[in-house]
Amino acid sequence: MQFFALEHFAGHVGETFTVALDHDGNAPFALVEARPLPVQAFHGMVREPFSLLFRHEAAIVFPQKIYQMKHAAIGEFGIFLVPIARDQTGFIYQALFN
Repeated sequence: MQFFALEHFAGHVGETFTVALDHDGNAPFALVEARPLPVQAFHGMVREPFSLLFRHEAAIVFPQKIYQMKHAAIGEFGIFLVPIARDQTGFIYQALFN
């Protein structure tokens, strides 16, 4: 299991990540935002929380679940994505790390 921090993603905003879909092959998800979340420090805290927003240009929404994601610089990893909004070009998905 990889342990990510905001710095792993912050330099890749605007880039495409590939998500493996169950029976439909792969889908491109664009990282549109990587930002820190408010910190309420506690003893033993190992990273500051952050949020990632991805956009997928599709007419259908994918359910919230863990997806296998791949990026050329970061590698392959599992990520829990939740659909949170829809805009003119598709759906927005969020991943929270705390």
